Amino acid sequence: MGIWIDSDMGADDLFAILLVMQHRQVDGISLSFGNATLAQVEQNAVGAVGAFGWTVPIWAGADRAILGSVETAEQIHGTSGMRTRGVALPVGKPAFAPALPALCTWLESNEDCEVLALGPLTNLATLALSRPDLLSRIRQITWMGGGVTSGNHTPSAEFNAFADPEALAILLARNVPICMVDLDACRQVEITEADVSDVRASDHPQNELLADLLGGYLDIALTRGRDTMALYDPVAAAALLRPELFTFSSAHIATELSGTHCRGRTIVDTRNPDQANGTVISGLDSGNVRTLCLSALKENR
Repeated sequence: MGIWIDSDMGADDLFAILLVMQHRQVDGISLSFGNATLAQVEQNAVGAVGAFGWTVPIWAGADRAILGSVETAEQIHGTSGMRTRGVALPVGKPAFAPALPALCTWLESNEDCEVLALGPLTNLATLALSRPDLLSRIRQITWMGGGVTSGNHTPSAEFNAFADPEALAILLARNVPICMVDLDACRQVEITEADVSDVRASDHPQNELLADLLGGYLDIALTRGRDTMALYDPVAAAALLRPELFTFSSAHIATELSGTHCRGRTIVDTRNPDQANGTVISGLDSGNVRTLCLSALKENR
């Protein structure tokens, strides 16, 4: 049995998916709004299929949050959701069927299922509301989201949590096991301009495309006066693939659903393990995680 990936298909999502595909079977990918609108996310997925020859089934999911708002990260990632230095994914015509029936069928056919979630959790919360009987089949959702100490989209909230905090609250309320790979963990794994050059010089058949996408991703930091950029989604993929490189702590996770300044903030309490409803990353081997994440952009296997 393989892994299900839920993605808003930005550049770091693409890097994470390539990493998972190196090591595990991917049974399906569901798409969500987030880095860009769902329409653009679908276009990115079509481009990835064309560029990398993916055969994994892909489905279109949520175009907005559970309560109807649409929050994107286009101000960071651009309208395409994938900044580039010139080379871009090929253009195609999306024609993806709805994600929820496919996700239900996958869970009905399998047990002890692993889900890698790389964006807002709306698709998985929709599953929880419509088919709560299937939630016991999920062993764990490994989610790149939340922030133990602070946010990035707002001072309090990380983007994936802020885009649909009700979705996170729904899953937590139903005791779905979640491993939260938060901002603080991901920021321990960073790339520099040298990594862009290394990818371009690699033997990967799509090295020019991957180097340009990695460079565009790095430009998010460079335009803000920083010379390093955290590899967010690939770190979550690494936590799923190589848990021995991480230290996990039991925690009680909650999310703020109101408040003028704190909506979407994740509140993490590790003081009382007996009250835990999830896990967080309390340590990682940043060097080996970094090497693992970048291997997917340099090796084609």
